[in-house]
Amino acid sequence: MTPDNGLPKTPDPTLSKSTGAKPNAIDAKTDATPDTKPDPTTGAKPEAKPAPQDDLKTLPLAEVEKKLKSSPDGLTQAEAQKRLTQYGPNELVEEKTNLLLKFLGYFWGPIPWMIEIAVILSGVVRHWPDFFIILLLLVTNAVVAFWEERQAGNEIAALKAKLAIKARVIRDGKWINPAARELVPGDVIRLRLGDIVPADARLLAGDEVSVDQSALTGESLPATRKAGEAVFSGSIIRRGEIGALVYATGGNTYFGKTAQLVQAALTVSHFQKAVLKIGNYLIILAVALVAIIIGFAIYRGDKILETLQFALVLTVAAIPVS
Repeated sequence: MTPDNGLPKTPDPTLSKSTGAKPNAIDAKTDATPDTKPDPTTGAKPEAKPAPQDDLKTLPLAEVEKKLKSSPDGLTQAEAQKRLTQYGPNELVEEKTNLLLKFLGYFWGPIPWMIEIAVILSGVVRHWPDFFIILLLLVTNAVVAFWEERQAGNEIAALKAKLAIKARVIRDGKWINPAARELVPGDVIRLRLGDIVPADARLLAGDEVSVDQSALTGESLPATRKAGEAVFSGSIIRRGEIGALVYATGGNTYFGKTAQLVQAALTVSHFQKAVLKIGNYLIILAVALVAIIIGFAIYRGDKILETLQFALVLTVAAIPVS
């Protein structure tokens, strides 16, 4: 039924609420919101957070200074010492191995196993000259390899000590030249022509500089960097002079993360793979032939010592370094 004026009667919204009537489909679609789960404490929607170092690399310079609690005037010596304790020195951490375990490692492997088996067989058949000669060769090979690798490591360490770079940094309002390993996030440094950038940093106000990043990115030509942009540890200043705010040191730098990935990757050279493959084939062949010899000897009733002599000769002949 319609009212006297002939117009349809509109429903009363208050009546719909009181009676519990559901809104129509159009209203439901209009009021719908995306299916997201807000934070139960703040009601804000969760957002993906970048890594802290990436954040400092891309944030506006003013916000970086605020986060690092620093300014173009640098840090105090007391604050720098406190941060050095917190973040650690600005250097890559090298894993030191036990020298004894490293030396014993030269007695472990397919080829050393074959030599050790030859030593044991020589002792069993009481061929003492062969026993001592093969044992001497085994020990000499391990000592020479261990000594050469240790000498190479010592020379690299000495070279690194000579090449330890200094950094121009402002502390307590004065420019000083401490070792680069003493830099901390928040330090203000000065970069000049020919300098190796000692840590990841954001360039402060000044003219643009030319940076050689070939050691990091493989780029053949220097890249131009302006105020506010990032420069990475290990790159070289080819042109210009500018101040910079350090935001990452040590293993947190771009270079440090790359070095950690390289150390974690246990790579074996093609030559090592070839030698190991040949050694494995020789071991399988020697074991098969020794088993055949022992089988025939048992079948024919030969003396075990004579059989072991043949096995010894075969084992020594199968050693690649023999």
